[in-house]
Amino acid sequence: MSRSSARVRPGQDRASLYSEITDKIITELEAGRLPWVQSWGASGAGAAVGLPKNAATGRRYSGINVLILWGAVIERGYSGQAWLTFRQALALGGNVRKGERGTTVVYADRFVPEAERERADRDGDEPSSIPFLKRFTVFNTDQCDGLPDTIASTAPPVPESLILPQAEALIRASGAEIRIGGDRAFYSVIGDFIQVPPPQAYFEPVNWHRTALHELGHWSGAARRLARDMSGGFGSASYAKEELVAEMTAAFLCASLGIVPTVRHADYIGSWLEVLRDDDRAIIRAASAASKAADYLLAFPADEGEPEASSGLAIPASAPESQRAAGVP
Repeated sequence: MSRSSARVRPGQDRASLYSEITDKIITELEAGRLPWVQSWGASGAGAAVGLPKNAATGRRYSGINVLILWGAVIERGYSGQAWLTFRQALALGGNVRKGERGTTVVYADRFVPEAERERADRDGDEPSSIPFLKRFTVFNTDQCDGLPDTIASTAPPVPESLILPQAEALIRASGAEIRIGGDRAFYSVIGDFIQVPPPQAYFEPVNWHRTALHELGHWSGAARRLARDMSGGFGSASYAKEELVAEMTAAFLCASLGIVPTVRHADYIGSWLEVLRDDDRAIIRAASAASKAADYLLAFPADEGEPEASSGLAIPASAPESQRAAGVP
């Protein structure tokens, strides 16, 4: 077969890449493992919790790339979360060791062909853009030699004494109305408030913060914020998708703060599997939405934001179901 006949058209490559990523996530979920919850600090996982970043530019990876790179760090036991392309390693005076296997990450964007731009100018309407997906191969800095010490070294973990104050500062800075009370946590779409049980209801204080960050993930999706689809009722596909976004948002926020993410809604795995099997782009969209939500929340300055959260009591669990139906746990 000639090389030209063996080529894969861009659209086919994009479709196969979506399927490849989704199939891997489905395999993990079927095994009861959530890709956004990794065994940081456990034996075999040398890296501390954190978001992966490009060692040359300092930019954090986002969306589905976070899950891909987290999985590679755990699977191969890397000591850090810094990555480089082959050319970046060379530009920094180092090199990727011979025989090392890279990790594929993706870049998604849209472009407007020149012919379409000309047509739109001629017809006086908006041009249509075409989505594209590109593969890149990156290498962990553990796979490289000769890098500058500032690049090769792993950043120290956040001191434990600073983790919870930073989490509390982030929650306060959002300006979200948080009501303490009741026996369950949820975000009320209609009332635009978060309810969380009191901290003493949790075995460890950090679990209160993990829960609050999950609900902040939902809060970020309100119509006047990031405007995600929050209309789905319990058991619907849109409800499962929103829970998937909130789970990953909390994981990304936790990682940014040095908190090890945990599973909050393992009982939704069946619903997530159904969503992913029906749409091989769902996990990529959800991861992208989660990164946008985490970035949105992390962007609030600690000394600004909306009015401080309320400490008023939440609607009690004994209230009529109609009053609580709009809550997203």
